Amino acid sequence: MKERKTASAFGYPSVYPTGTTLYSPDKCWNGYTLLSMENSLIDMNGNVVNHWETGASEVIKALPGGNVLVDGTDVSLRQVAEPPSHSHINVQQLDWGGNTIWAFNKFKQIKVDVEGKEEMVWAALQHHDFEREGNPVGYYVPGMDPLVDKGNTLILAHKDVKNPEISPSLLHDDCIYEVTWEGEIVWKWLCSDHFDEFGFSEEARNTMYRCGGIGRRAGPLGAEPVGAGHPPIKPASKGPHPFDWMHINCISTLGSNKWYDAGDERFHPDNIIGCGRSTNILFIIGKKTGKIVWKVGPDYTASSALKELGQIVGPHHCHMIPRGLPGAGNILVFDNGGAAGYGAPNPGSPIGVNNALRDYSRIIEFDPVTLKKVWEYRDGKRFYSYFISSAQRLPNGNTLIDEGAKGRIFEVTQESEIVWEYISPPFSKIAPKPDYIIYRAYRVPYEWVPQLEKPIEKAVIPPDPSEFRIKP
Repeated sequence: MKERKTASAFGYPSVYPTGTTLYSPDKCWNGYTLLSMENSLIDMNGNVVNHWETGASEVIKALPGGNVLVDGTDVSLRQVAEPPSHSHINVQQLDWGGNTIWAFNKFKQIKVDVEGKEEMVWAALQHHDFEREGNPVGYYVPGMDPLVDKGNTLILAHKDVKNPEISPSLLHDDCIYEVTWEGEIVWKWLCSDHFDEFGFSEEARNTMYRCGGIGRRAGPLGAEPVGAGHPPIKPASKGPHPFDWMHINCISTLGSNKWYDAGDERFHPDNIIGCGRSTNILFIIGKKTGKIVWKVGPDYTASSALKELGQIVGPHHCHMIPRGLPGAGNILVFDNGGAAGYGAPNPGSPIGVNNALRDYSRIIEFDPVTLKKVWEYRDGKRFYSYFISSAQRLPNGNTLIDEGAKGRIFEVTQESEIVWEYISPPFSKIAPKPDYIIYRAYRVPYEWVPQLEKPIEKAVIPPDPSEFRIKP
């Protein structure tokens, strides 16, 4: 008999409620919520109001008019010979009915296996993120709608390169490029070209060089095999394999901001902010020069301000809060915890890979000039997503949080009161069931979806967990 996989095998309860489990309409910024990987749009009461079928996708972003921007790989092309299948074939804009409005894939031709036959196909090699012109962060900002029938698209992609200064292994490097609506690539940036600008210590450099290509990424309590959503990477001892040394997982432009208005060129509106999941670094790229013009990490002991900010581990969705939202100009980041970074070996990291460890997550908002924390959300070890995840600042000052590893999306006030909570039911197209993960979640206004009537908002008052029992 085939073994049945259960939720408890992944450390989760086998029975628990899903859907909207808590909702206070008068305290929320109400709208629809877009769930990545599931590619579904839900209302505040957890009802699915639309779904886009895109194959093996990772991230989806809403556009006005019921459109979405999404990555995707046809399931028949998932056995990619080079590079690994975590890179996607297409970036495409779909309308409400799933029809393609715009698409791009002509970054590089790659070899794929289609039913046992090798073929060459064009691929965007996109991974983790993209951004459409008109909006600096990829989520709703009053007066900053992303363009739907024109404009450039910024794409985060993979490119395999050699750089013996970093590692003797082939690098699975991060590349950012900008493509016009007509499909012309007009700007490129390669991460490994700027290795010396990130401030790695001699110990970190030695660890990267010595252990590059081991192919293990941070799990809940340390270095573990790559989990759901990431293809397994063979250890270097079993043959050469690209080394995903930085693992950038987000890109966005800064947009207009008070720092640049005051004369600080580091925060030019066209500059690009991102973070390295494997290196614990937040950084800004100067669009004109390609140089790293601002960064936080990898050493969080280098100054009193960094010590006060605290060690960031395995970050995701680092961005500057746009003008027009509460906290504009501050940096908002999902500080995952788990394990990440390179440096000296320690008891939790015998070889120095994933040498920073922490068993809880936090959301931090901080001033990019002074590094002073403005706001923080944490809930002890109860709030913990060691990979993926996101945080969105809402127009009323609340924050929408995607605790991605658990498939839990919730909205909190500035006082950290949870006013909406949704638990994703098990689903997966890219990993063995059960899989609850939601890479990102975005709240969008009702008016962005003219195809639907505004839904009735019904409060959800959860039962007291101490008294709730399932009757036999």
